[in-house]
Amino acid sequence: MMMHWTDVGVNLTAASLAMKAAEVVAGAHAAGVTRLVLIGTSVAESEKAAELAHRFSGCVSTAGIHPHDAAQADDNFQSQLVQLLTHEQVRAIGECGLDYNRNYSPPDVQRKIFAAQLELAAELQLPVYLHEREAIRDQLDILDRYLDKIPAAVAHCFTGTAYELAAYQERGLYIGVTGWVCDERRGQALQAAVPDIAADRLLLETDAPYLMPRTIRPRPKSRNNTPANLPWVAERVAQLRACSLTELAAQTNANAERLFGAWEPIDG
Repeated sequence: MMMHWTDVGVNLTAASLAMKAAEVVAGAHAAGVTRLVLIGTSVAESEKAAELAHRFSGCVSTAGIHPHDAAQADDNFQSQLVQLLTHEQVRAIGECGLDYNRNYSPPDVQRKIFAAQLELAAELQLPVYLHEREAIRDQLDILDRYLDKIPAAVAHCFTGTAYELAAYQERGLYIGVTGWVCDERRGQALQAAVPDIAADRLLLETDAPYLMPRTIRPRPKSRNNTPANLPWVAERVAQLRACSLTELAAQTNANAERLFGAWEPIDG
């Protein structure tokens, strides 16, 4: 019997996937990945994600401003997001947070836009979908002002250390694990941390079209990851946690539903 999985991180609005969105969703279904969370990273991209989530069964989406896009946010971006968040298929605020690795937006602007989205999450009682790179102290400082007012939060594409995992888990965050865990070189810290993720907070994601699992055999010709590759992430996580794939699927599906609410799988 084929396992069924939930991919909580798909950038279906990315050009390499959007042009063949129907094929990507069908491929996910064929691989047993039957529910997808489509990520919004700006108002425009969040609108596209919401449209795709409305168009395809099995999909819900997020709406938010990524730290890379913080400097381009309109003065009225909050009201624009509120409008998007009235749609039933839009389930969380984000991708939001801080990224000091590249600083495409000035750090002070990132912090302002991040805090504004957390305020919105508290007001609307919605979960937040978080991004963080090389900004853990500021991220936690800002989060700590709002977490007791927000229903839930997820550390999307977690690639951090045991220290960062402990900090997030002390705050009750969900932890999203991607194909980074399949990287024999860069993924060692994440591999060490995966067994320590609380079972009721573990989520699986591809972050497609990025982070192709390096364990895929035969190696794919395309460089673009898709949600159909989530089972490769699941296989590595199950190995590291010494659990069965059946157990992992049941737990991560339940976690995704607790975080984002129930939604129907892709129509076969």
